[in-house]
Amino acid sequence: MAKGPPIVQVMGVTKSYRRGDQILRVLEDIHLDIEEGMFLALMGPSGSGKSTLLNLIAGLDQADQGTIQVAGQDISALSESELARWRSANVGFIFQFYNLIPVLTAFENVALPLMLTPLTKKERQEHAKTALHLVNLEDRMDHYPGQLSGGQQQRVAIARAIVTDPTILVADEPTGDLDRNAAEEVLQLMDRLSAQMGKTIIMVTHDAEAAKFAKRVLHLDKGRFDERELAA
Repeated sequence: MAKGPPIVQVMGVTKSYRRGDQILRVLEDIHLDIEEGMFLALMGPSGSGKSTLLNLIAGLDQADQGTIQVAGQDISALSESELARWRSANVGFIFQFYNLIPVLTAFENVALPLMLTPLTKKERQEHAKTALHLVNLEDRMDHYPGQLSGGQQQRVAIARAIVTDPTILVADEPTGDLDRNAAEEVLQLMDRLSAQMGKTIIMVTHDAEAAKFAKRVLHLDKGRFDERELAA
């Protein structure tokens, strides 16, 4: 079966930051295609540019040069307000420290992104319950984050990330605050979302064990990819 076009296309992307009088080049002429349903891990030492690349793909930052297309949309051409609307509709975020709201239950945290959609209250409730079912936390939906383990909180965060059925999921060190058993549960869940539900996941990690769950692993160093991996 012929493959469709990549869901993410990064073409000639360069990114620099100013630090005092210095210009710090973080990414240098990056080219990358990501297939739909791919679970991709980005690895590299601190300062290699992996989180910067993740933020560019997620529309949290904009490149100095080059273009980034997600599902055919050139996000590098969008204004800040257009990017904000695009992110809410197309990107699910999974963070290292969960970013759950402590005064809301698991169910309320998951349902929160749906407030920006035209769904009715009943539809929002159904979507949130479905997302919690997918992460096997239906029995914890009335619990507050402080009543959940770290692994359970991260699974709630994943349910929140997928509840709007986003085009891509981006994860920045999603297991960095978890013990090994909880980390494996989260990574197995992400693997299922990719393999069984066709979700495209881009994960930044420094953990080689976590990267083993990905279908493809790329290493960044000093703003460039290992070209051997890209050609493989």
